[in-house]
Amino acid sequence: MEEPISQEQPLPVEKSHQRNGSNPFASLRHRNFQLYFGGQLVSNAGTWMQIIAQGWLVYELTRSELALGIVGFASAIPSLLVSPWGGVLVDRVPKRSLLILTQSGAMLLAFILAALTFTHTVQAWHIVLLAAGLGVVNSFDAPARQAFVVEMVGREDLPNAIALNSLMFNSARVVGPALGGLLLAAIGAAWCFTINGLSFLAVIFGLWAMQLPPHEARLQSESVLGQLIGGVKYVSGEVELRGLILLSLIFSIFGISYSTVLPAFVDHVLKQGAAAYGWINAATGVGAVTGAFVIANHHSSRWRGSWLFRATIAFPVILIVFAFNPFFPLSLILAVGLGIGFMVTFTMINTLLQTRVEDHLRGRVMGLYTLTFFGFSPFGNLAVGALSEHIGLSYAMTLFASIGLVLSAIIWWKAPQLKRLP
Repeated sequence: MEEPISQEQPLPVEKSHQRNGSNPFASLRHRNFQLYFGGQLVSNAGTWMQIIAQGWLVYELTRSELALGIVGFASAIPSLLVSPWGGVLVDRVPKRSLLILTQSGAMLLAFILAALTFTHTVQAWHIVLLAAGLGVVNSFDAPARQAFVVEMVGREDLPNAIALNSLMFNSARVVGPALGGLLLAAIGAAWCFTINGLSFLAVIFGLWAMQLPPHEARLQSESVLGQLIGGVKYVSGEVELRGLILLSLIFSIFGISYSTVLPAFVDHVLKQGAAAYGWINAATGVGAVTGAFVIANHHSSRWRGSWLFRATIAFPVILIVFAFNPFFPLSLILAVGLGIGFMVTFTMINTLLQTRVEDHLRGRVMGLYTLTFFGFSPFGNLAVGALSEHIGLSYAMTLFASIGLVLSAIIWWKAPQLKRLP
């Protein structure tokens, strides 16, 4: 019988640094995490190459900011419907097996897009459908990846592993967009999609090569629907968890949606081309890597909530300045600031959630986190694309940043204890 939902003390997350000193790479002492880290680094570099190439291809085909928003909407809307159920599945099946399936599915979709582009038959609606398919895959993949980390490194190294996970993801964000922008300009989008498809082999091999104990299936006395409802009740009944989920929701809709119209922003406001688009994304990645490294190297137990507060205030302010800046060199500096703000915000939310959740509910809670991170972002993507066509790119980005700033301030006012979270 499944254990009843109960209150559990936060995980003892600060022990690992006592044993591992000030090593910011402590979690890499685990072989399984080494395999995961290396494979995901290669795969995520390919993914960022595809994001760059796909956004530029859509804009070339349509010359429409709204079309960019529609593709962003299509890629994320499956998460709204599927992610909570994906979280339930994660709590029921071996996570490694599920991840091999999701990574294989994403690889297949990348190759289909490459084939359509090579044959010059690709149309905007093809990209929308493939983006929606990838959204379905990610609805299962994202909560599985996040819940799988604790199985690779244990509870003691979990916060460090989450930070290194973010470091890895955003290191790929530095390499992928820069290389993707150059390859996009030199040899075209089709090769970017092909390289992305091949990059999935690295993470699939890494997962296959791991040595894990046999999966112990938990006897489930509840239905799938009952488990889903139980996870929602658990989060809604905890003030801290609820506040963190709401902050993720706000920034998914009003914070990071600016990236959807970034190709048009680079073209219209900065008066630059595909290579500059790649460098803007790479600069954001540099900032994110910097933030992730600082987080991984910081072992104090009394700082996470206060850092999250500062990041949620600083990010929208920087975005407002970025929206009205027409100078490319300054935009690179501001993009670094956006990357730091993004990294600190979502790494802190992820870490604070994972160190406060019970193991048998981890998949469901991370499914709800994925729902806010991916499921509601399509509404922000679609709205910012439509508003950009009606009131202008800079004004639309500024409006969204301002709304995000106000809503975040309300959360901090209603739940000031979040600032004190260790």
